[in-house]
Amino acid sequence: MKKENISKNFYITTTLPYVNADLHLGHALEFVRADVVARYKKMMGFDVFFNTGTDEHGLKILKKAQEQGISPQKYVDSFVSNFQRFILDLGISRDVHIVRTTDSHHMKTAQYFWGLCEKAGDIYKKAYKIKYCVGCELEKTESELVNGRCSIHPHLELELIEEENYFFRFSKYQKILLDLYEKNPEFVVPKSRLNEIRSFAVRGFDDFSISRLASKMSWGVPVLGDENQVMYVWFDALVNYISTLGWPENTDLYEKFWVNGTPVQYCGKDNLRQQSAMWQAMLISAGLTPTHTVVIDGFVTGLGGIKMSKSLGNVVNPHDIVKQYGTDALRYFVLRELQSFEDSPFTNEQFKLSYNANLANGIGNLVSRVLKMAVSYGISFDALPEVSQSLSVFVEKHVENFELNKAMDEIWKKIAVLDTFIQKNEPFKKIKVDVDGAHADIRFLLSELGDIANVLQPFMPVTAEVITSCLKDKKVPEKPLFMRMD
Repeated sequence: MKKENISKNFYITTTLPYVNADLHLGHALEFVRADVVARYKKMMGFDVFFNTGTDEHGLKILKKAQEQGISPQKYVDSFVSNFQRFILDLGISRDVHIVRTTDSHHMKTAQYFWGLCEKAGDIYKKAYKIKYCVGCELEKTESELVNGRCSIHPHLELELIEEENYFFRFSKYQKILLDLYEKNPEFVVPKSRLNEIRSFAVRGFDDFSISRLASKMSWGVPVLGDENQVMYVWFDALVNYISTLGWPENTDLYEKFWVNGTPVQYCGKDNLRQQSAMWQAMLISAGLTPTHTVVIDGFVTGLGGIKMSKSLGNVVNPHDIVKQYGTDALRYFVLRELQSFEDSPFTNEQFKLSYNANLANGIGNLVSRVLKMAVSYGISFDALPEVSQSLSVFVEKHVENFELNKAMDEIWKKIAVLDTFIQKNEPFKKIKVDVDGAHADIRFLLSELGDIANVLQPFMPVTAEVITSCLKDKKVPEKPLFMRMD
């Protein structure tokens, strides 16, 4: 996000997860981070469009439906309620826009987008043979394989595909994309991932397949003018970023948020090529504006540093965490304890230790102590100084750089400073010998709590609301913000 950009229109989207299994902590990481940036931008006075949704076509979906003996449409429909519960569990903004790739508008948009690329001379048909990873929904070159298998899904057998399909003329866009990366040093965040995709581009692009034979893989968007082919899932799904804006029938939101705004895409590092190269070439081919920024997350790993994934069966269910610890506890962990761009491990023991130290004994204990002193000693809340907002200066810098863990560190530094202030000044003792001094100390603490609650809103909205409400109503929380877990 370049600060010199004068537009106050901001667009942010997650990738669309497949609905072939329950969503996991890696999805939670991406969704919560995008939600924080969206909320923060709203606080800063931006008009925000926040997009997410479900990817419902492709071979993985078809196979799952066949295993259950139901139609693919019935299969994907059954997951809608799970996705909605997932959104609720994570405390995602209620005004988020949710797109489904089986929606008729999206499917027509994908077909129209295809037509634009075809008119540009970038779609052609040829016979080919590839090794294909169903887990990635991508073809794999020999250089990408480890012991003959996909490095991300080593448990899956690669499929050999030999057929005649449509291809996108990706090779045409090498220089164009290299120029894009050179002129926009913030196009991919972090810089290491920009260097990675630049190196990929320098080696040259191979044209990629964008369709499948309907006789072999029927579950996809039909290719207009060729009933024997359906669109490859990636070509179809990527178009959701603009179909959600009502394009092409209604271009008002597209012009406002995509062309004249700041469109940002969040994704995992296994999506780097698709999001920052393939999709950008497709947009340029269709005569549309490229994305402004692509933010690349690392993986959430389990024991031994192995990526969590549904197919590996080593996932952590966010719903279970929320049920035991609460939504804001989960948001805290993925925002502060997991690195912004690198792989980060998760264990239940690690989560519990962090919860007790930084939530129950940290912010929870601080809020309880300060408000109890204020109520017990009859402090006049009406005489509090204005919220200083000094914290927001430091937090804003890190949010602008998508370094949300560093933004959370700033908030917890303030919490530690206030704890130290209480230990040093001991207003609970000072009240016996210096009433005015003790009252001044507590008013200062109340004001600083207001500062914390204000800045905390995008990160932990429930906690921020409780603190704000208690300050406004001059009361102690009815129950601890975070109960210690033994």
